[in-house]
Amino acid sequence: MAGLERLERRLGQAVERFERVEARLGAATDGAEITKLSQEHAELKPLADAIAALNTARSELADLEAMTRETTDRDMKAMIEAELGEVRDRLPDLERAALLLLVPKDDDESASAILEIRAGTGGEEAALFAGDLLRMYQRYASRQGWRFELEDVSETGIGGMKEVIASVSGKGVFGRLRFESGVHRVQRVPETEAGGRIHTSAATVAVLPQPEGDVDVVIDDKDIRIDTMRSSGAGGQHVNKTDSAVRITHLPTGIVVVSQLKSQHQNRIQAMSVLKAKLYDLERSKRDAARAAERKGQIGSGDRSERIRTYNFPQGRVTDHRINLTVYNLPEVIDGALDPILDALSAEDQARKLAALEDET
Repeated sequence: MAGLERLERRLGQAVERFERVEARLGAATDGAEITKLSQEHAELKPLADAIAALNTARSELADLEAMTRETTDRDMKAMIEAELGEVRDRLPDLERAALLLLVPKDDDESASAILEIRAGTGGEEAALFAGDLLRMYQRYASRQGWRFELEDVSETGIGGMKEVIASVSGKGVFGRLRFESGVHRVQRVPETEAGGRIHTSAATVAVLPQPEGDVDVVIDDKDIRIDTMRSSGAGGQHVNKTDSAVRITHLPTGIVVVSQLKSQHQNRIQAMSVLKAKLYDLERSKRDAARAAERKGQIGSGDRSERIRTYNFPQGRVTDHRINLTVYNLPEVIDGALDPILDALSAEDQARKLAALEDET
C-alpha cells in the first residue's frame, strides 16, 4: 500500500512540474530558456495527458458508484452498472500507461546507431549467415524509413561477410534495435554441404548509439593515431590504387576503427563517428554493469556474450531465448519482419522497468 501511495505521489509531482513548466513557458522571453522549457514540456506532456485521462476515469468511476447507491430504478441501475463495468475495465490500462511513462527513458532511445555484424563460429557458413543478417536489417530499416549506409565491409569469396559496419540513421533507431545486440545462431544445411547435414553456426551483432555532436564524447588528438592505406574490399582499380582507406587507433583503449568505402576525407569523418560511438558505448557498458549488479536477472541486458536468438531453417522457426518466444515465420523475419519480435522484447523490457520502479518506491 505504501508503495502505491508513493507512486501516486510521483504522478502528482509530475503533473505539478508540467503545470509549472507550462506556466513559465508562457511568460519566458529568453530564447535559450524557451528552448529548454519547450523540450521539457514536450517530454512531460504525454505523461500529463495520461494522468489526466486516468484521473477523468477515476472521477467517472466515483460518480457512477455514487449513482448506483442512490438510484432505485431497476432499469436505470442496470444501465449505470454496465457503464461502471466499462470504466473499471479501462482503469488498469490507463494506470499502466501512466506508470510506464514514469519509467526513466534511456538517454539514447531516439538516437541513430552504428550496427556491427561479424561472422562467428562456423567458417564460411557463418559468413553467409552474417550476410543474411545484414540484408535482414537493411530491409527492416527500409520498412521503417531509416537511412542505412554501409561504412566498412569485409567480404568472403562466395558472398559471405566476415565483418560489416553500417550507420543507421533515423528517429528511434537505437531504441528499436538495441535488443539485437548479442549472438545470433543459425541451424540449416549449408549450400556447401553435399551430405545434407544440418550445421550450426553463429554471427554476432552489436548496436551502438550514435552520440549527437561533440558534447557526449571528447577525443583528444594526442590519444589517436590515424593511418591511411589502400582499401582491401571489392571495388575495382580505384580501390586497389588509391590510399583512401582510413584506420584510426584510440591509444588509451586500443580500439581500432576502419573506413574504406568513400573518399579519404569522408572515411576519416566516418571513422571518427564510429570511434565516438564505440567510446560512448564503452561508458554506457560501465554504467549498465553497475546497474545490472544491483538488479540481477534482468531481461535484455545487451550482453553480447550470450546467445539471444536461433534461426532454424529446417523447421522455419525463430526463437528468442531471452523471452522464450518462438515464431514460425522465418522467411518473413529474414525479409525484415522483425516487429513482432521487437515488440515482445520491448514489452518485456517495459514490464521489467515498471517492476523495478515499484520496487524502488
